[in-house]
Amino acid sequence: MSDKYQAFTQSTIGKLLVKNLGLPQPTKLERYTAGDPLVKGTVLIGGRGRLADELPGLLDVLGVTSATAQADGQKYKGLVFDATGLTSIAELVALQEFFTPVLRSLQTCPRVIVVGTPPELLAGAERVAQRALEGFTRSLGKEIGRGGTVQLVYVAEGYEDSLLSTLGFLLSPKSAYVSGQVVRIGAHQEQKAGEVAEWTRPLAGKVAFVTGASRGIGEEIARVLHRDGATVVGLDLPQAAGELQHVMKELDGDWLTLDITAKDAPQRIAQHLKEKHGGVDIVVHNAGLTLDKKLANQTPDRFGKVLSINIEAPERITAELLEQKTINPNGRIVGVASIAGIAGNLGQTSYAASKAGVIGLVDSLTGELTDGITINAVAPGFIITQMTAAVPFATREVGQRLNAMAQGGLPVDVAETIAWYASPASTGINGNVVRVCGQMMLGA
Repeated sequence: MSDKYQAFTQSTIGKLLVKNLGLPQPTKLERYTAGDPLVKGTVLIGGRGRLADELPGLLDVLGVTSATAQADGQKYKGLVFDATGLTSIAELVALQEFFTPVLRSLQTCPRVIVVGTPPELLAGAERVAQRALEGFTRSLGKEIGRGGTVQLVYVAEGYEDSLLSTLGFLLSPKSAYVSGQVVRIGAHQEQKAGEVAEWTRPLAGKVAFVTGASRGIGEEIARVLHRDGATVVGLDLPQAAGELQHVMKELDGDWLTLDITAKDAPQRIAQHLKEKHGGVDIVVHNAGLTLDKKLANQTPDRFGKVLSINIEAPERITAELLEQKTINPNGRIVGVASIAGIAGNLGQTSYAASKAGVIGLVDSLTGELTDGITINAVAPGFIITQMTAAVPFATREVGQRLNAMAQGGLPVDVAETIAWYASPASTGINGNVVRVCGQMMLGA
């Protein structure tokens, strides 16, 4: 689906009205195409901390050109600032000293990353200074404009090498609709990141299981995981069998049709994955349902059905796969939550409760998993799909514009975030909930 307003703003009359009326003017976001370099330009590195000397080498592994000093006339595609060395409030001025001179030298759709240390692992003034980074990055994300993104990545000491996959994701067009986020590496995981033989196909040899894979976001998740080398096993309802088989055949994948709320669904899924694939490496709980009504008009059946599909089924399936050891070592579990589960939404008490429950599932399992298995979630905001195209025009426009990028996201934006979680090099990333929402103005 296209963004008609964005197209209008690029027309002659549209540009005139935008300028004179102060209307939002969304930048066309750059998105990744297979075969492209991760970064088309130079990344400037700044700051002094325990990562400063390692960052150029990490970027070199990813094939990214970097510099450690600003050059006159040079335009930069990305900025990475090592803030791990900031140990007091007074030292925070180093952020202004680095960023202010270079912000006007950024290309379109730039990427900015600030790297810090998880505050919960610190004490005193150092903890205060590191926590302050969150307000700085989120505010800069709302200032940067021109399709730019800003993220804060907290890296626990000893996990410096686990930063690689996150740098590759957050500096590239793969993170086009992710901004203002706080990512933690190593705060909840004892096992270090695995190796990736080929960064263009990090999931080669892996098996990925995706629910709700016949269309929309689920189909795009399947396509991106396949692009990155995974063998995809898609699941959907029997009535979607035709669409599901069409997608999976195109991807040389496998499929399974059943109702995930059925009593025996977890056992059937585990059996299928074991017998046909010897286990699974990536589990994506994408299948979901909305039956929106204000709570005063809800019925137990409708309310319960949303909870059953969106959170009860993922919880049961995950428990069965873990109990049967169907998930291979260094495996990945990813839940699809929603911004509604964080900020709430009118008429979506059941949906918001279920999606907050997905976040709760992440919280409950983060410290329980072993063998390098991780669990994380994505929380999409307004994603342009066939479903959102049916939303009334005024409501749809508000939903799309009320974020720092003044536009809706695409299914591929959710899929790229899940592929980042899925990488063998992302073992240190555990217990995170990353919003794919263009940094919504409400709900943090």
